[in-house]
Amino acid sequence: MPCVISSPSTDSGKTTLSLLISCWAFSKGIKIQTFKVGPDYLDQQQLSSIGQPVCRNLDIFLSGEEWVQDCFFKYSLKCEFSLIEGAMGLFDGLGSTTYSSTANISRLLNVPVIFIVNARGQVASLLATVRGFKDFDSELSIAGIIFNNVNSERHKKLIKEVFKNEDIEILGFLPSDSKIALKKANLGLISPLDNGKEIDVEYFANFAERNLDLPSLIKFLKSPQKKIFKSVTFKDFKIDKSKPIAIAEDKIFHFQYPETKEFLLEIGIPLISWSIYDDEEIPNDAYSLIIPGGFPEKYADHISNSIKSLNSLRKFRKNGFIYAECGGMMILGDFIKDENGNNHEMSGILPFGTKKNKLSVGYRYIEGLKNTSIIKKNQLVRGHEFHYWEIENNLSELDLRKANYHKKFSSPWKIKSWKTEYKNEGFFDEKLHASWIHLHLPSSPEVAQNFIDATQIIFSKDS
Repeated sequence: MPCVISSPSTDSGKTTLSLLISCWAFSKGIKIQTFKVGPDYLDQQQLSSIGQPVCRNLDIFLSGEEWVQDCFFKYSLKCEFSLIEGAMGLFDGLGSTTYSSTANISRLLNVPVIFIVNARGQVASLLATVRGFKDFDSELSIAGIIFNNVNSERHKKLIKEVFKNEDIEILGFLPSDSKIALKKANLGLISPLDNGKEIDVEYFANFAERNLDLPSLIKFLKSPQKKIFKSVTFKDFKIDKSKPIAIAEDKIFHFQYPETKEFLLEIGIPLISWSIYDDEEIPNDAYSLIIPGGFPEKYADHISNSIKSLNSLRKFRKNGFIYAECGGMMILGDFIKDENGNNHEMSGILPFGTKKNKLSVGYRYIEGLKNTSIIKKNQLVRGHEFHYWEIENNLSELDLRKANYHKKFSSPWKIKSWKTEYKNEGFFDEKLHASWIHLHLPSSPEVAQNFIDATQIIFSKDS
């Protein structure tokens, strides 16, 4: 049975360990299916970048238990090995609860936990930490442990001595090494799509060989042998295959779940790639456009000078349907203000600019305010936010004609996080939905149906 890799807290080395194992498997010609707990895009991209099958997200809050089970068994059964990378600390979930935590995933899928612990500056305290986590939930199986930042044989020997009477396997000691350290930015790890730097698979594989007890670890990587549930299938959607959807996807915009494209292709909708980074025009064949999240703030000057792309977006707005999430919404505004206070002109479709603020992150409960292209009045869905930028209204600087034009926009829904009050959020009209919120469309049939219906509306291409 495969394992879930977890830790006492974030930044303990879960992603590094997952990459070490994946690179080692790749070097041996072994296919390993990786999964990431939570809505994370960046860890998922790292684990998808080394020649193995694309990493899949497992998120109970966003997708529900049935979807998580379906995803896990559907893809792990295709590979000899599989593993799950956890999120944050083992028990950290929604708000102050363990719901949707790594522990929740471990229980749901009945897989053991392999613990990675930062051992820097600790010996006997490590035992107290591990015992505390084991005692917190006696039904959860912490079957093995790997210690990180162990930089001497003496340190290793002392840790072994402390744990000699514990019913837990020590599966490795990882020394500090700048060559396996993963670079970080505001939102977490730097995406391999963003910086173009590839993982040194050979070095990671050799590092794993030297520092992990791979013969013992292998038994925690074996994929399950059979399904234990009823598979989720997509309902029939009424679609017009002559109406392709364009998707912005390049080194700027890449925060999207692989299941979204797979879902759209499975139901028969043609998809076309569009790159703002390469200053492309939106393909003439496209009837709808998806602009996912990404890092437009980092490339604000580049986007501002992508004249063909921005003009194409303004033109598309007249007749096509636009769905934009987070960073995608930012380029629909008037400008992005960079960290130096400089404004970079965007498409001007929506009446605001964006500027940096404090981090807004977490799961969101969502309730529809009106019948819109994505959500219906009083409909309840779930999503998540993850951004540092905020909206800066700029109506005072707009001419009267533009201000009147923008009056028709309103919020499609109200949102709240754990134990907070609802607030209105987002922008919509019949041909546009833009919001800070990320959704997982394939696991939300009602929202997916709304989205498909919106993309099938016939707007005159000649008007």
